[in-house]
Amino acid sequence: MPVQPGAPVGVFDSGIGGLSVLRALQAELPHERFVYLADTAHAPYGERGDAFVAARTHAIADHLQAVHGIKALVVACNTATAAAIHELRARHPALPVVGVEPALKPAVTATRTGRIGVMATRGTLASAKFGRLLASLQGQAEFLIQPCPGLALAIEGLVASDVDAAAQAARVEALCADAVAALGSFGDAPGQIDTLVLGCTHYVFAEPVLRRLVGPAVQLVETGAPVARQARRLLAQAGLLAADGAPPALALLATGDPRQLQAAAARWLAAPAGTAQAVEVPLP
Repeated sequence: MPVQPGAPVGVFDSGIGGLSVLRALQAELPHERFVYLADTAHAPYGERGDAFVAARTHAIADHLQAVHGIKALVVACNTATAAAIHELRARHPALPVVGVEPALKPAVTATRTGRIGVMATRGTLASAKFGRLLASLQGQAEFLIQPCPGLALAIEGLVASDVDAAAQAARVEALCADAVAALGSFGDAPGQIDTLVLGCTHYVFAEPVLRRLVGPAVQLVETGAPVARQARRLLAQAGLLAADGAPPALALLATGDPRQLQAAAARWLAAPAGTAQAVEVPLP
C-alpha cells in the first residue's frame, strides 16, 4: 500500500540531542505527525564504532517503517549520518531520508573574520564524511576543530532523575569551557574566531552556556533549521506533505528508560506527561 500524506515522519538519535532537530521540524512542519525514537540503551553513538552505529541505524529505520509506517526519516544524529546515511538511502530508495552534518557550509557564509570553530564528537570528526566536507571547503575559511568527549552524555544528564542537577550543570559548563579554551580566542576582531559550529545535536541545549563563554559577537551555528527545510522540500517533492489544518501529533520512544526522554521533551518541547514510552529494537 502506498504511503499516505497523513503518515508520520520518523526522527531518531542515540539520545535526547535530536530533540533540537525535532523542535525545528515541528516549527517548519506544524501539521505533521512525528515519531521520535531515542536509542538511549546504546547511547552515546559518538563514542561507538561505525559498524555498531550503522547496525543500530538500520535496525531503527526498519522498525520505524514496519511498526509506524513512516513516510520519511530524519537521522537527527551526526554520528549516525556519517556512519550509515549512504547505505540507508540505498536500502530504502523509496523513503525520503534526511541526515545531519556539522553546519560548516552555513558557517563559511556567516563568518567575517574567516576563522570558524567546530565542536563535535570524536566519531563525527573521525568520519570519512566529515573529512570530505572539510576538504570541500578548504581555502574558504580556517577551521579550528575541537572534539568534545563526554559533553553529549553530560547534556543528557541534565534531565536525569538520579543525578544532582547543580553538579551536572557545572559539569556541562566545565566541559564547554574546556572546549572553548582549547579552540582559542573568540570575538569579531581580525584573527579571532567569530563563528562556532555546534557539530552535535546535543550541543544546542548547551547554547546558553556557550553564549556566555564566547560572548555576544560570536555566531553559533547549528543544523536544525536547514534540516527542517530539507525535510519540507523532500516531502513536497514526493507529494507527502500533511494537509494544512491536520492535527499534529508526537510519539516519543526510547530503547532505554523513557523517563529521561520524557523529562527532556517536557523541558525543551513542552511535551505533556506520559508521552514517552519504552520500546525494544533488537538487531536482526
